[in-house]
Amino acid sequence: MRARFCSRCRVVGVLMMALVWGLASLPLQAQTRITYKSALVGTAYYQMGSELALAMRVGSEGGVVLTVEESQGSVQNIQEVMTREGRYVFTAPPALVADAIAGEGPFAGHDHARFSSVRGLFPVPPLTMHFVMAGDKGTTTMDALKGKHILIGRGTFSAGEAARYFQLFGLEGSVRLADASITNGPEALREGRIDAFVTASSFPTPNVIETASLVPITLVSFTEEQVAQTGAVRQEIPGGTYPGIAHPVVTTSLPVMAYATEQMDADTAYQLTKTFWEQRAALAEQSAWWDSVTPDLLAHMSTPLHPGAQRYYDEAGTVLPEHVR
Repeated sequence: MRARFCSRCRVVGVLMMALVWGLASLPLQAQTRITYKSALVGTAYYQMGSELALAMRVGSEGGVVLTVEESQGSVQNIQEVMTREGRYVFTAPPALVADAIAGEGPFAGHDHARFSSVRGLFPVPPLTMHFVMAGDKGTTTMDALKGKHILIGRGTFSAGEAARYFQLFGLEGSVRLADASITNGPEALREGRIDAFVTASSFPTPNVIETASLVPITLVSFTEEQVAQTGAVRQEIPGGTYPGIAHPVVTTSLPVMAYATEQMDADTAYQLTKTFWEQRAALAEQSAWWDSVTPDLLAHMSTPLHPGAQRYYDEAGTVLPEHVR
């Protein structure tokens, strides 16, 4: 009996040793957890954040975990640099980041020294301005907004751009602005509480699609002279992108980048940037807006790259503008 017991002990011991050696031989996958400050739920940029989070998890085999946080817009994303530490990533237009570093625009009066630690990672799809009106005309001109009650949102880049355009095109004082979140736009337009709303996102943007499913919509189309006056990049939304809009819509777009700060370690920035570019084609297969992202967009970046990101670009042989190095 004792012999059988000892024999059984030896077998169990061998099996336990084999299990321990087997586990030891498996690669250890440490997770890198990163906060990704995105946009309002229901917007294209929030959806992009969710797509990016999945792509990062797949591309890193679970090593990179992006936690997507809702945001009121790019201004909030940048302002949170003041309190966030380490692994914080956010999206914003380069021009707005430049304003933060200079202490101008919505960042005037802030202690902006911390903003100088912002560093670039990679581009995301650009912001495309949408001026959405009730009605079934398809497209119209900027003058059609005179005398209208317009929702431009709070704390968003599109709000600042819309206000700038109204001033630029002589509409300041002739439009009444609604003080509400842009998420209220589709429902407010359907109920007739506003005549139009302005949103900036990559197209097709979910809240414009939602609006077109509720009421007929009309989009403002710029003249070539107006596009030149804005100083922004010309963007054409193809006809058929939105229900009821058969003809192309000429508008403007602005580059958007993913940023971190100097507090992020170089290895994490490298891994993020490398995984993004390795997954970009898969992202584009899922959603067409990722097709617009190319390394050429790095020329619009207004800050130097994060050293970890630059290490990836150097390894990949990407030609970089001198101002981002």
